[in-house]
Amino acid sequence: AGVTRDQLDIREEKKGTFLYAIIERKGRKTSDVLAEFLPEIIRNFPWPKSQRWGDTSLRWVRPLHSILCLFEGEVVDFDLDDLRSGRQTRGHRFLAPEPFEISSFADYQTKLKAAYVILDPAERKDLIHAEAMKLAQEAGLSLLEDKGLLDEVAGLAEYPVVLIGEFDRDFLDVPPEALTSAMKKHQKYFSLTDDNGKLANRFIFVANMKAADGGVKIIDGNERVLRARLADTKFFWDQDLKIRLEDRLPALDDIIFHAKLGTVGERVKRLVELSGYIAEKIGADVEQAKRAALLCKADLVSGMVGEFADLQGLMGKYYAKAQGEPETVTNAIADHYSPKGPSDICPSDPVSVSVALAEKLDALVGFFWIDEKPTGSKDPFALRRAALGVIRLIIDNQLRVNLIDMLETSYASFKTGGIRRHFDKSFGRDIIGVALDLLNFFADRLKVHLKEQGVRHDLIDAVFALGGEDDLVRLLARVEALQNFLGTDEGANLLAGYKRAANILKAEEKKDGPIEGAATAGSLPEEKELFDRLQQVSAATDKAVEQEKFEQAMTALATLRPAIDAFFDKVTVNCEDRDARLNRLRLLAQIRSTMNRVADFSRIAG
Repeated sequence: AGVTRDQLDIREEKKGTFLYAIIERKGRKTSDVLAEFLPEIIRNFPWPKSQRWGDTSLRWVRPLHSILCLFEGEVVDFDLDDLRSGRQTRGHRFLAPEPFEISSFADYQTKLKAAYVILDPAERKDLIHAEAMKLAQEAGLSLLEDKGLLDEVAGLAEYPVVLIGEFDRDFLDVPPEALTSAMKKHQKYFSLTDDNGKLANRFIFVANMKAADGGVKIIDGNERVLRARLADTKFFWDQDLKIRLEDRLPALDDIIFHAKLGTVGERVKRLVELSGYIAEKIGADVEQAKRAALLCKADLVSGMVGEFADLQGLMGKYYAKAQGEPETVTNAIADHYSPKGPSDICPSDPVSVSVALAEKLDALVGFFWIDEKPTGSKDPFALRRAALGVIRLIIDNQLRVNLIDMLETSYASFKTGGIRRHFDKSFGRDIIGVALDLLNFFADRLKVHLKEQGVRHDLIDAVFALGGEDDLVRLLARVEALQNFLGTDEGANLLAGYKRAANILKAEEKKDGPIEGAATAGSLPEEKELFDRLQQVSAATDKAVEQEKFEQAMTALATLRPAIDAFFDKVTVNCEDRDARLNRLRLLAQIRSTMNRVADFSRIAG
């Protein structure tokens, strides 16, 4: 610590005697501290991509021409290679290139604005959006909203000037998504739609220049550039239409899906088999589901998807439609990646649902089979999103399917539909381990999904704790009934009675082991009443649960409350009579087991 032994304090504490160094340092001027550490911060700033110029050692995202650094109006003085901090800056590189001096932050904002630089990104964004809406309205059109693109262009222009241009109507023969993708990806242009929601042959873009001619030449230049871009897009479309989707399938055998899971072509074979199985289970057209699964990946080797990867699936729909496939098949091709997130639209057509479920289950089973499961911080194969997609497809469409059956069928398809060469004892895990891991994985994803909808976490745990439930619709019905029941006075009071019984049992079982055996009516009236009520309620609860009438099961449980209250008021459980004590504990164990047929009430808070 830079001190000698005689400068230390000796202090007696609970854990022993310790030496303390007392070091006093006087405060320094803020500007001095800033001047000391700012050069290192600038030099080591972690840009995703950085550049170096000439023979300088400084790496930065773009060339640094000057450093403006003031504190309370005074320059924070430091050197950075051949640059020295000061109070000078510049405005727009064309409209106001001359340097000027700054005295304060307010002065900085005012002078930058006068020099054609809008400092605040939120202000630039609002300006771009307002001007774009105005231009669209004046043209009798609507702006196709795109928040991500708006954020991007607001960061590209320091003095945004919003302009509107036009392109040839002939390009509108190309699918609109391909045109908007080309305009957005390559040119950062906003698309416009007409009153019918169809793409218009106009576009809005943001220039970083206030032109003397009002932007006429800038518009003309952007129109010429876009014409070339859209011509390329139309070429891809025209060329892709010359090849049928099924003729593209052999090319999928050359694309590796994963080194341990074979090619995309092998995966398609698995999807066909699994889609047909699911279609049969949910009442969809089996042959159409298989046809959609067969063609769903074919657009991956098309020119359009090669240029615009975000259009995969969607372009497959257009190609399938052009070659005369049924509408259910074309829609299933477009929908098979959906839902891609919690806010994405969930497919509802049975054929689409069959293929979408197969696509996600194949990925989940495959990657869990080779033990490539998500970790706390990493999910490179988007398996959490796939699991949430499965949950939403089942719940939103109220599908009465068993997850275990679908997982086993998917697992089997790895033998019959591809990667047979990998399927031996030395590779992968067995179906039992895969299925158990995946059920737990689905349980975690379902908890997240339900929590976002306001369902209490402990209620979800209480139902999941029963185990063996892989029908998500039935499981959710049980959770909903439990939530409604505990929202009533009867439910809250019955939970209190359950907790009291469970706590007594927990203490006794810790001493003597599990309470086993059947209870009898006992000697006291309150014992007999509780015994009789438990026999009736137990039978009624079992029947209601078997018929999936969970609200009715809760109602039956609620009738236990008076008998439980009277039992605890009048009966001493831990009495000196050994036989009476054991019988009363058995009654409490029966309360616990009867209520736990609906949910594990021990996991519920309160």
